[in-house]
Amino acid sequence: MSVHTPADYLELAHAESDSAVLHRLARCPYPFVWQALAANPSTAPGTLLELSTARDSAWNDNRLLRLLAEHPSADHTVLRAVHDAVAVKLAEGERPYAAVLALAGRTEVAAAEVRQLGTLRGGFCASAQSAGPALGAPYLTRAHPGRLQVERS
Repeated sequence: MSVHTPADYLELAHAESDSAVLHRLARCPYPFVWQALAANPSTAPGTLLELSTARDSAWNDNRLLRLLAEHPSADHTVLRAVHDAVAVKLAEGERPYAAVLALAGRTEVAAAEVRQLGTLRGGFCASAQSAGPALGAPYLTRAHPGRLQVERS
């Protein structure tokens, strides 16, 4: 397939199963292609790791981080990179909450690591605590194996 337009890149990112081709696509400048790669189950962990550093805009970045955290081939290294990127975004005041919830659902990430995200500037716990004592201090616990839920203290 000849790649000439952004639509060609997107189609290839959705349909391709060759990990070498997918890895080359990760270097294209289009965030919608990065997201398609992050949703493609054939994308290898090395490519996912590379995508964890891709940046465009708050909305695109947060969606990409969620897709990476949900990817079935995301190993501990990829999930650690996503966790670190989410922590930076929260500290900057952004709200990558969908990525936090996706990380919370992964058994490869310790509950304490996800809870720590809630203490950062944009984190849920930090937001609730700054809103006043009436809200209480929510925290994340594992209700079922591999899942976290919000509880009030």
